[in-house]
Amino acid sequence: MKNKPTILRQTEVAKTRLFRVEELDLEFSNGARRIYERMVSSGSGAVMVVAITSNNELVLIREYSAGTDDYQLAFPKGLVDAGETFVQAGNRELKEETGYGAKEIVEVKSITLAPGYFSHRMTLLLATGLYEEKLAGDEPEPLEVVLWPADQLSSLLEQPDFTEARSIAALLLVERQFLKK
Repeated sequence: MKNKPTILRQTEVAKTRLFRVEELDLEFSNGARRIYERMVSSGSGAVMVVAITSNNELVLIREYSAGTDDYQLAFPKGLVDAGETFVQAGNRELKEETGYGAKEIVEVKSITLAPGYFSHRMTLLLATGLYEEKLAGDEPEPLEVVLWPADQLSSLLEQPDFTEARSIAALLLVERQFLKK
């Protein structure tokens, strides 16, 4: 494994309510120098929950996505609040967004999205033993909860509004590790 580059200078170049952009002046082990920019996450990370009902249905939500200006079908997700574990955050988000809680939640994998530019990490979780419990969330409108038969994963992947890469990755990882046993 190569040595990581040395950060010679680290400067904040932009900041919004959601994002902070840093410029990094890097020197690589071979002497090459480059300027990189990255978006830096704040907080404790995020979670995405693949929840499966006792009827072998996946619990999804359909919500407005400002980046694509349309409604997307995805798994429940959200930020980890200060002092929460990933499991606690996942159960809270599940209750807020779907009206279900989970008796059992296991960590599947921590993933990144475009790690060359973003420091953000998301922990994928699998939730089972669901029960009804609704918590108030921060969504601006009620989310549509969609129950999808777990034996019809191919048709879910074909849905035109199921395009979020994190949801697709979560689905495939859960299918590979847990659903085909």
